[in-house]
Amino acid sequence: MNQHIQKIKQKYKKTKKSSLLVYLILRALVIICMVEQILRGDLNNAFLCLLSLVLFIIPTFIENEFKIKLPSVLESIIYCFIFSAEILGEINNFYGIIPYWDTILHTLNGFLAAGIGFSLIDLLNENSKNINLSPIFVAIVAFCFSMTIGVLWEFFEYGADKYLNLDMQKDTLVSKISSVELDPDKSNKSITINNIKSTQINTDKDSITIEGGYLDIGVNDTMGDLIVNFIGAISFSFIGFLYIKNRKKYKFASNFIPVKSE
Repeated sequence: MNQHIQKIKQKYKKTKKSSLLVYLILRALVIICMVEQILRGDLNNAFLCLLSLVLFIIPTFIENEFKIKLPSVLESIIYCFIFSAEILGEINNFYGIIPYWDTILHTLNGFLAAGIGFSLIDLLNENSKNINLSPIFVAIVAFCFSMTIGVLWEFFEYGADKYLNLDMQKDTLVSKISSVELDPDKSNKSITINNIKSTQINTDKDSITIEGGYLDIGVNDTMGDLIVNFIGAISFSFIGFLYIKNRKKYKFASNFIPVKSE
């Protein structure tokens, strides 16, 4: 830990990044939150705080190990994203309290991941005499990289729900379903049920009535996450395309693109 602190000090003495203030504030808030959760006896939330502190180290680790430089704006957004997802979202239940909180984060994730994917190809393009990839190709790779990250995250959520009995893929109440399982003739014909008011679940021990419709277990949430990830990815890919075409005119895009350390 001391070694990590020394690296941070050296890094910010050289770069004087404004993201240092964001890092210190959020790190202090996470530590306070972790102490609070320990005092409450909530070890699961305390572990999420510890995980957040570890994730905060990743930008510095990446810069040191891979010899790249993260722009202050991008680094600050990454810190805020981690804090918003783990501390505000999970521990303080912003996912349930604030509408579209999850949607906002997944859109931002698609945007940031596209920026990182874009930088991987752009660095190759700029530092190799034998490679000259077209702007549209770089933009497509950035988009595909972002969507791959989004899909892998949904795999993680599905695995956590299936094997750890969590609910990362949030359930949705729907009033209409269509399924071939409802076809009595088993002819692969989709049968539709409209205006569902409630559903009833029967187990060996009891019966549970769900008011308001049918409980969709994750499909709508997963597809919604991927759709907004798509929007974030396509947005940055378009900006990245313009940036390669005219780096001076669209210089603001460089705030979201890691570059090679000098």
